[in-house]
Amino acid sequence: MGESKISAIELVKSKDEYLSDENVEINVKFSLEGDLRNAFNEANWTKAYNNNDVSFKMKYGVKLTSGGFRKKELGRTIDTYRKASIFWTRNPKLVNPMKDRRIWVQVAKNFEPFIRLSEEEVRQELFDFNERFVFKASDLGKGKHKISAEAFASWQKHDYTEPGNVKNNSSEIEITIN
Repeated sequence: MGESKISAIELVKSKDEYLSDENVEINVKFSLEGDLRNAFNEANWTKAYNNNDVSFKMKYGVKLTSGGFRKKELGRTIDTYRKASIFWTRNPKLVNPMKDRRIWVQVAKNFEPFIRLSEEEVRQELFDFNERFVFKASDLGKGKHKISAEAFASWQKHDYTEPGNVKNNSSEIEITIN
């Protein structure tokens, strides 16, 4: 098994300048790439199902910080899970017109289930992240502030992958509080 990594983390701010009584909204976008993502495919789902390895759980987290040497945490740090359940069904609504497929994956994000019809859509649900942070501009104080993010993910051993964990930091963005 080779390498998995977190892609470049993108910070998306709603605007550049805020008043001190406003809420700051920043989205943190990143993906898990590499061997884990590639190994999560239909052939491996079938093999895992046949070996009774029917659940994949990944812990991940995102932390938004501000400041230079002494970083200050912003908003609420995200520390949660995504889970994929591999299951067998004869449901005619789920069968692709191209082939008779029986093994499916349901991805749970924040306890909300999703069933997608293609391998790539399942991978996007499980391994692509877009987390929203909202905090008060007054928490930072007036002036220019540099904001960065840190993301991590970890998972256990399965038929199609070894255990692992990855971490990455974003580049900084700047916002101004008036």
